[in-house]
Amino acid sequence: QLQASGGGLVQAGGSLRLSCAASGRTASNYAMGWSRQAPGKEREFVAAMNWNGANTYYADSVKGRSTISKADAKNTVYLQMNNLKPEDTAMYSCAASSSVAGILSPDFGSWGQGTQVTVSS
Repeated sequence: QLQASGGGLVQAGGSLRLSCAASGRTASNYAMGWSRQAPGKEREFVAAMNWNGANTYYADSVKGRSTISKADAKNTVYLQMNNLKPEDTAMYSCAASSSVAGILSPDFGSWGQGTQVTVSS
């Protein structure tokens, strides 16, 4: 089970760090990722990392403003988001997969419970 937290209301230009706790599995053995979905829009990939963190991937819309990381000891993956924009407003969800290719696939659908991020202008 994956539970995201850390969302909230923030002004444009602000920062948030989202957390995703993985229960029932060991984060160190899995690729991890984040996606988001705004009302009325399709789900959008945000960021992913392979099992050991050696490779990271970002959507162009967040590249340079976001960092994905994980703490294996805490079985938790993070998404640090800086310089937030109103268009970042969405429900953010996390996922784990045996391969990062799975998370990067547009057909990937195993996203956990999300946390709402709202950015005001």
